[in-house]
Amino acid sequence: MNSQKTSNESNGKKAVSEKKKTPAALLLAVFVILVVLDQITKYLAVSGLKGQNAIVLIPGVLELQYLENIGAAFSIMEGRQWFFYILTTVFLVFVCVILRRLPADAKYNALRWCAIVLSAGAVGNFIDRLINKYVVDFIYFSLINFPIFNVADIYVTLSVAVLVILLFFYYKEEDLEMIWGGKKTEE
Repeated sequence: MNSQKTSNESNGKKAVSEKKKTPAALLLAVFVILVVLDQITKYLAVSGLKGQNAIVLIPGVLELQYLENIGAAFSIMEGRQWFFYILTTVFLVFVCVILRRLPADAKYNALRWCAIVLSAGAVGNFIDRLINKYVVDFIYFSLINFPIFNVADIYVTLSVAVLVILLFFYYKEEDLEMIWGGKKTEE
């Protein structure tokens, strides 16, 4: 009986340590769904808000208001679309490299998800820039007069916030060294 209990305990520990990374097909499917959702909301904004007055959802707090943003966040670098094409392309290549370097361990799944959500936001706005030469923004927090933004911007903001939390409070330096192929330094 004792040997059976020990065997079951070791199998349970083994099962926990054998957790693998999130399947690439699932990550890709979520990425596609997020990009499509962003594009649908922008289509709805164009068809329902363009040329119309703002739609007040919560008076004094939240409105839907159409805006064509030819820059980045807060309209910085207006009219420099070539810069955004290059920056987005370099970023997406960087994310692909990081995803390939992440160890096949469940510990890095949070980084995988952050990379996918962040990439979906970047691609959502990249599609707008390629097709329209501007990004469609439509969500406005009038309470704090926050710049008008879109769903892709939410993806980027949330994933960066989670990434910062993970890097400061969850992952250790050794965990990140594994990604870059660095060697552990001896003290």
